[in-house]
Amino acid sequence: MGFYGLAFVAFLLIIVLTRWINILNEYERAVTFWLGRLGKVAKGPGLVFIFWPFERMVKMSLRTVVHDVPSQDVITRDNVSVKVNAVVYFRVVDPMKAVVEVENYLFATSQIAQTTLRSVLGQADLDELLAEREKLNTELQTIIDMHTDPWGIKVSSVEVKHVDLPQEMQRAMARQAEAEREKRAKIIHADGELQASKQLGEAAEVISENRVTLQLRYLQTLTEIASEKNSTVIFPLPIDLLKAFGPRDSA
Repeated sequence: MGFYGLAFVAFLLIIVLTRWINILNEYERAVTFWLGRLGKVAKGPGLVFIFWPFERMVKMSLRTVVHDVPSQDVITRDNVSVKVNAVVYFRVVDPMKAVVEVENYLFATSQIAQTTLRSVLGQADLDELLAEREKLNTELQTIIDMHTDPWGIKVSSVEVKHVDLPQEMQRAMARQAEAEREKRAKIIHADGELQASKQLGEAAEVISENRVTLQLRYLQTLTEIASEKNSTVIFPLPIDLLKAFGPRDSA
């Protein structure tokens, strides 16, 4: 065998060895097929031997996939049209099922997430969609995970990211919020007036029971006026008030 023949054999040997010897990372697994038949277990991580061309390998990643669900047109139960997008966190827990049971688990999970998002959110009112995100997220996660479980896919979380409302609905909600704030302000003001009137009534009862208290309050008012104004103030002085400072009749 000449030099070129040896070089050709060496070249083929290198190709075979590179196909046979594979190194998988900690987060990777190899699903193998021996003459088309599925292997018993997924191989890896570390050094993995694949006896090509009789054995074929499909490499799978076990890391969590963060999938952004495109914005979906949703009509809520109270007939409001909104656009909603979400994010889905999932990962492969059974590599063999993810290869054999579904053609493309990434595409399939994305489609299930989109249809489930429209279905579940379409059964909720707009107020529920805006205020009860956690409840809807849990329901979405449960339903999507139920559909992907036969594929060896575990959906760990689903989060509704953004709800895009029509402009007219945003203006209507702004007017409603403003009216609600005015309503609360009026209720607080009325409650304050009620409490003040009760306290004034109690004060009037105390003053009416003791005339000296009324006279002291009268003098206090004069003192406050004198301290606040630098001009002369003519203030009517009841004659009954002077009697309190006059000499008392001896018994």
